[in-house]
Amino acid sequence: MTTVYCTEGGARLDVFLTDETEFTRSHIKNLIDGGKVFIDGVPAVKAGQTVKTGDTVSFEDEVRSDEVLPENIPLDVVYEDAELAVINKQRGLVVHPGAGNRNGTLVNALLYRFGNVSQAGGSARAGIVHRLDKDTTGLMVVCKTDRAHAALGEQFAAHTVKKLYRAVLDGELKCDRGTVDAPIGRDKKNRLKMCVTSDGRRAVTDYAVLERFKSNCYVEFTLHTGRTHQIRVHAAYLKHPITCDALYGGSTQKFDAAGQLLHSRTLGFTHPRSGERLEFTADEPRDFAQALNALRSR
Repeated sequence: MTTVYCTEGGARLDVFLTDETEFTRSHIKNLIDGGKVFIDGVPAVKAGQTVKTGDTVSFEDEVRSDEVLPENIPLDVVYEDAELAVINKQRGLVVHPGAGNRNGTLVNALLYRFGNVSQAGGSARAGIVHRLDKDTTGLMVVCKTDRAHAALGEQFAAHTVKKLYRAVLDGELKCDRGTVDAPIGRDKKNRLKMCVTSDGRRAVTDYAVLERFKSNCYVEFTLHTGRTHQIRVHAAYLKHPITCDALYGGSTQKFDAAGQLLHSRTLGFTHPRSGERLEFTADEPRDFAQALNALRSR
């Protein structure tokens, strides 16, 4: 059983789960019709029912608990206590098992490094309360206890978690700062992609240009919602995709990077036990820094 939290209500249940998983909408409908989807523990009635902010949506997925095994994968642990840990995720690491990624994920690494982690999200998402894309680097908070998972899930739902990202974009944004308020949903032509679409879920991203170069710019993004691929989609929507993001049209030939130059740099939240406000910062990885140095030297 896998659990996801609704951070902003109003979407149809099948649309919400399609955006949150790699499943097709028809597969989600089959799960709902088969009584395998639950909202706050109650079986979902129909695919078209609406999810509300704070809802806990559970579903039977395709990864069994006995398939999720500990694996000795190196982790950069920035902070750790009895309740949670903050990880500086490396490029190329998938966050949790799913279609096409049964092992070699952050979840497998967490089970090896910490042993017992929160099972509130299900065995396939043990310890996971939010995600980063495979090739996005930077800070994530992971949960050791179900109490921490519930408390942090509420903070993500209430948008009180501070999330600042840095990215290199193709071309130069016209304005030094601005806000993109454009709904995001699954691309109907390519299920690997998301896109700005009128029937998507609201997505809000602030941006501020930090440096300008001849054919690129270095930008800081603040997330106010947590849609899949949100910054990547909004950057492409602005006609300035993230550099080295082949999926969304970013140029790949200029720099020696294995994925988009997007980094989760700052993460802040309230500790679920102490009530203390914590904030962490991690510098960009080597290939990102090398790209910036190359741009500065031109």
